[in-house]
Amino acid sequence: MLPPLQAFDLIIQPGWRNSGAEHWQSHWQRRLGARRVDNADWERPLLEDWLDGLDAALARCRKPPLVIAHSLGCVTVAHYAARHPNRIAGALLVAPADVERAFAPAELMNFAPVPRQPLPFPAQIVASSNDPFCKSARAARMAGYWQAPITWLQHAGHINIDSGHRQWEEGWPLLLRLATRAGHRLQSQADSVHAALV
Repeated sequence: MLPPLQAFDLIIQPGWRNSGAEHWQSHWQRRLGARRVDNADWERPLLEDWLDGLDAALARCRKPPLVIAHSLGCVTVAHYAARHPNRIAGALLVAPADVERAFAPAELMNFAPVPRQPLPFPAQIVASSNDPFCKSARAARMAGYWQAPITWLQHAGHINIDSGHRQWEEGWPLLLRLATRAGHRLQSQADSVHAALV
């Protein structure tokens, strides 16, 4: 595993209907030895069930967890962070789904509204200029709510298999930069605790 990632356990949080074998999340899971969240029902998502699934995955971590989320998984992470601000060390949030958009599928309605609180950990949003499930203005607004930097991909669709994102090796630098930021934050926290004890 690459050095910036060695300090963390890595959690894959897919979106609605899970990520198939050729989705970049599945490739990354295999390459990183990451753990995938095991949700009760991928087809009929319920927020409370998905929060329980993420919580169970985090509970098995032995190191600070970095969450790699896609689509509805990004909104799940934001909801989880609002309830449990100290459980996640950092999150890569790729193509967040706009569950508040007009004509959003009824199955996603229980994930609305999108949490408005700043995320209490380092996060990086990755959004596409032509995501069919989240307009650019809405992605920018979520970045503002969550106070997370946003990286724009041009004409990348929903950053999934349908848009040609399988291995998606171009995303690795974003994950590594996030891990570096999260590592610095953990070190700063440890230094503060040490200084208070001496």
